[in-house]
Amino acid sequence: MSLNLIKLCVGCDSVEDLEEWIAFRLDERRRAGEPAEHWHTTRMVPTRGAEITDGGSLYWVVKGNVQCRQLITEIRPFTDDEGIGRCHLMLDPEVVRTDWQPRRAFQGWRYLKPSDAPADLGKGTAGLFEIPPKLRRELADLGLL
Repeated sequence: MSLNLIKLCVGCDSVEDLEEWIAFRLDERRRAGEPAEHWHTTRMVPTRGAEITDGGSLYWVVKGNVQCRQLITEIRPFTDDEGIGRCHLMLDPEVVRTDWQPRRAFQGWRYLKPSDAPADLGKGTAGLFEIPPKLRRELADLGLL
């Protein structure tokens, strides 16, 4: 059974910001002649890596709500220039939007069981994409989404 991670998406005000940042970084790597891979660097290496890479995703908390996820394809531990152990969470660049789920702030990442993860947005909720991000956030804060 797969296991997920959840993490705050610091610096992004919306899922659109995250998507733009991913596209920018991939384009930078292509122009530099590097493999067009997308990853997130974290200090702690998950001990349950086999469960995570067996179909698990990184769920992003954007402005207090889980709003999207990315499939984790690989976990690459490494030691940085200062001798600190870290890892790259290799991510599928496709951002999958999810139902919004409120989350309080926390540090680092946490494991997220599939039963606790929000569902992907289905066809019946596709109209949410047409609502501007700021309005979606205000409606979610009011408990209307």
